[in-house]
Amino acid sequence: MLITFFECLRQEKVPVSVRELMDLLQALRARLAFADVQEFYHLARLTLVKDEVHYDKFDRAFSAFLEGLPTPSQSLTASLPEDWLRRELEKLLSAEDLAKMQGMGSLQALLDAFRERLREQEHRHQGGQRMIGTGGTSPFGAYGAHPEGIRMAGPSRLRRAVKVWEAREFHNLDDREELGQRHIKLALRRLRKFTRRGQEEELDIDHTIQRTAHQGGWLDLRMRPPRRNAINVLLFLDVGGSMDDHIRVVEDLFAAARSEFKHLQYFYFHNFIYEGVWQDNARRWSERTSVYDILHRYGSDYRVILVGDATMSPYEILSPGGSVEHFNQEPGAVWMTRLMQHFQRLVWLNPHAAAQWRVTASTVHILELIGERMFELNLAGLEAAMRHLAR
Repeated sequence: MLITFFECLRQEKVPVSVRELMDLLQALRARLAFADVQEFYHLARLTLVKDEVHYDKFDRAFSAFLEGLPTPSQSLTASLPEDWLRRELEKLLSAEDLAKMQGMGSLQALLDAFRERLREQEHRHQGGQRMIGTGGTSPFGAYGAHPEGIRMAGPSRLRRAVKVWEAREFHNLDDREELGQRHIKLALRRLRKFTRRGQEEELDIDHTIQRTAHQGGWLDLRMRPPRRNAINVLLFLDVGGSMDDHIRVVEDLFAAARSEFKHLQYFYFHNFIYEGVWQDNARRWSERTSVYDILHRYGSDYRVILVGDATMSPYEILSPGGSVEHFNQEPGAVWMTRLMQHFQRLVWLNPHAAAQWRVTASTVHILELIGERMFELNLAGLEAAMRHLAR
């Protein structure tokens, strides 16, 4: 069975050898992990992965390995109450059935209804359309179907939750990932402004020839500072949730940007920009950077690139407290407006095709907010975005 796991790791380009696989087998014989998928996951990662930049590739290989097993794996969310981990078969609702269900009307109404259900509920519910439970059409619980609600546990199905009641872990993007398509780098190179700065460490051939000729053939070497791209770039990356579907192309973009732009600063956010962003997803709640600090630290000459699918609840853009994971004092639209007022050159790269943008209410709101600054995350969109930033 571990041979299959080893093959999955090699397929995802995790640098693992047979020696490390033997170490894992010895650890399993010593029962450092037994009959628990979560324990095996942490033991395998500790034994096989030597650099944290390969964690996301390890996770993809581990997921592929579990999907190939003939029997269901145990839940990785064992710390959650057992009641929330029970699920019935997913209900296959038609588009007509979904259209019949209505939202709560506002974020505050949804939160008030949730508090009322908590006071009323005395036991576990499965199915139904009112109480907190699994399946069914209630706005509260897991594995159900409702146009908007509070997800209590488990993976997202329709990706319409207004709030998520669980601790979620995101992974940093792997900037060492091999680029699948070289044209990402070529498109980013449209954003260039070369200057010569620093120490004189590069041979100036033309000036050397000229000075040597003036001195009757006596060699006179002339040096100059190297020619570098002077463009300053701020990169904001949406991570987690629905962006997991686009992890490959975003990693390609991230790796290319770090290679092409010498003056690059990057930050992560989830769904939309609020009062704080972060640079390490493992410490996203303890080590955050205030957006106010970014506005004061980086000049208006910086080019700003936001990367996200713009798919979220409209409350996350328009309402105080609308963030899916915390209570934001001011709407996301206010923070986006501040960014646009300070940084005159700003674009949003969307991995979804432009034909889908008008289908999602949140994307429509963002388009109204940022105007013509949203571009597709493909070759044509990248080139158009770089031309916009180079103005």
